[in-house]
Amino acid sequence: MPDTALYKQKPCRHGMMLYNPRDAYVGRSLDLYGEFSEGEAEFFNAVLRPGDIALDVGANIGCHTVVMAKRVGDAGVIVAIEPQRLLYQLLSANVALNGLTRVWCMQTAVTRDRREIVVPEIDPKRQGNFGGIDLRQSNDGEICRTIRIDDLQLERCRLIKLDVEGMELEALLGASDTIKRLQPILYLENDRKENAGELESLVNSYGYDWTWHTPPLFNPDNFSGNKEDVFENVASLNMVCIPKTADFDFKDFMTGAPINQMSWRPPKL
Repeated sequence: MPDTALYKQKPCRHGMMLYNPRDAYVGRSLDLYGEFSEGEAEFFNAVLRPGDIALDVGANIGCHTVVMAKRVGDAGVIVAIEPQRLLYQLLSANVALNGLTRVWCMQTAVTRDRREIVVPEIDPKRQGNFGGIDLRQSNDGEICRTIRIDDLQLERCRLIKLDVEGMELEALLGASDTIKRLQPILYLENDRKENAGELESLVNSYGYDWTWHTPPLFNPDNFSGNKEDVFENVASLNMVCIPKTADFDFKDFMTGAPINQMSWRPPKL
């Protein structure tokens, strides 16, 4: 495709991906490395099994949706939720490009109650962090209706991944019945200091153990063989939350500190 094209398409580690190279993290990572946050992808491959049902909430353009869907296979289901219209379009395109017929894509936001919110519009022709849009304080943009995770009325669920830019607490409050009934593994972004204490307390109240998972954005063994770390050691800051009844041992993903003993720290290692 010409350099002036809005989007690029290329074969990446987990499949063919359509992306915007002007996006500061996801698009740039695909463009330079042929993958995005491979440490998270490895985690999803470790916890999911063929036939599982999982939620990718804040799916962005589907980098990890594709990983999850290929892992659960034709007997499983992935529900991929993304409220930003242009990102949702790329999410749907990437699901289609990879022939993933067991993915349900939804253009909505996840909250503790059903209502309308305003989703800021992004300019895809300009540089920006398209996956870092905060929906909590926006008054200008497109109207989007929200759902609760409990509204999905899942019969089973192996994993709920939440990457919703500070709305993780609210999303979890709208998933209380699902969590209590089905005891899924929770993978939660927790990189907002002002929300960290409440989020950790809510996870504790559900009877979960948790630890940090902080994969760097740069993988030296990336798909493109690019040895330059343009992200300068930036890492994701996520909580791996496991019910006490789970059959999954997360010791391989621990960062060295005891479960529930690590205080909040910034997302740069």
